[in-house]
Amino acid sequence: MAFALTGSGPLPQSTYELLGGARAVADAAGGQVHLAVLGAGVAGKIGDLAAHGADRILVVDSEHLAVYHPDAYLAAARAAAEASGADVLLLPGDTRGRDLAPRLGYHLRAGIVTDCVALEASPDGLRFVKPVYGGKAMARITVRTDLKVAVMRQRSLDPRAPDPSRRAEVLNVEAAIDPSTFRTQVVDHISEETTGIRLEDAPVVVSGGRGLGGPEPFKQLEELARLLGGAVGASRAAVDAGWVPPSCQVGQTGKVIGPDLYLAIGISGASQHLAGITGAKTIVAINKDEQAPIFGVAHIGVVADYREVLPHLLEEVRAARA
Repeated sequence: MAFALTGSGPLPQSTYELLGGARAVADAAGGQVHLAVLGAGVAGKIGDLAAHGADRILVVDSEHLAVYHPDAYLAAARAAAEASGADVLLLPGDTRGRDLAPRLGYHLRAGIVTDCVALEASPDGLRFVKPVYGGKAMARITVRTDLKVAVMRQRSLDPRAPDPSRRAEVLNVEAAIDPSTFRTQVVDHISEETTGIRLEDAPVVVSGGRGLGGPEPFKQLEELARLLGGAVGASRAAVDAGWVPPSCQVGQTGKVIGPDLYLAIGISGASQHLAGITGAKTIVAINKDEQAPIFGVAHIGVVADYREVLPHLLEEVRAARA
């Protein structure tokens, strides 16, 4: 069963990614795909979920789920899991999913695997694939407990092409959510301010590092990202220098992403940065140091000063978009 943690907003893109991954495994093993939709006012959000692979949709709708609270969402997730009876629970690798998964695993006595990038059906059961050693290798993990919880990295699974002919059973689930029993209190909720597409959802990410020398070149990166329909990222060094806000940081201590195309400009490739881009399908690196670690993971590498390459790249992209 996959989880959609919606709050009071729209369904996140991760919902369709989890459905796609779950559907592929279920088709191979002859099983069903359940989807639990947790949030406030979610009844109007479930119309296309059957088309994207859900066989059964479990709705937990409560005003207490409008804003993420760990105790409220734990109660809702437990109720959905018990009503479903599924033996595999898939959660998104966003802030909510990473917080909820270990709580859910503990209370349900389930084995848990985090930061997964793939699911594989095998004769000995479902295997969870995740990067290890800073992304230098992939581990294939089999969980021996009857119930399994997995946190899937965002953009690591492909959504299923919609099939309008599919239908799904819808089940409303009541969860015992009692605010008087909450062990923590949310004192404020501040939404992250973003202009354009969110870094985690961007199909293209253009990132800059210390090699850019200052904040000014990021204006060129912003233009390139806009032309490519993507978002701007940065290394920790660029963020620590104050050139860009922390919301742009890509890496183990920032955003873990999996875009279709990742452009690393002036980024040497520290291990914590590389750990955040292992899900990228194509990596293009521009750096004047031919020994930079980024070239060890790049699919295309350009050994040059970015100032010699970026203007020509921008010119070509502008012409293609004209």
